[in-house]
Amino acid sequence: MKKTVVLGASDNPTRYAYKAVHRLQANGHEVVPVGIKNAVVGGKKIITDKNQPIEDVDTLTLYVGPQNQPVWYDYILNLKPKRIIFNPGTENRELEQLAEDANIETLHHCTLVMLASDSY
Repeated sequence: MKKTVVLGASDNPTRYAYKAVHRLQANGHEVVPVGIKNAVVGGKKIITDKNQPIEDVDTLTLYVGPQNQPVWYDYILNLKPKRIIFNPGTENRELEQLAEDANIETLHHCTLVMLASDSY
């Protein structure tokens, strides 16, 4: 299964990031929720410290709008995920180019749809 960082994690059940955490877990993936709010989602504390290392990240699924992404660029690139999923509304050509330059695959897709269609 794929260790997945959910960037923009939320404890609000109406948010797609919340749903992604739960569906990823239901599909057997190890989930690491990361965000700005001290809260718990899917039984895991949301990591708010950008200095906390996370090893062996397969996928980073993005739920942070492009206007709020620049402060996360170094963090994302330092995680060295194999791929970044730009969920709808998170598309950002600048970050996509930085990722591609670092040999990180980028996808414009929806994590929830990918899980539902068994293409995650």
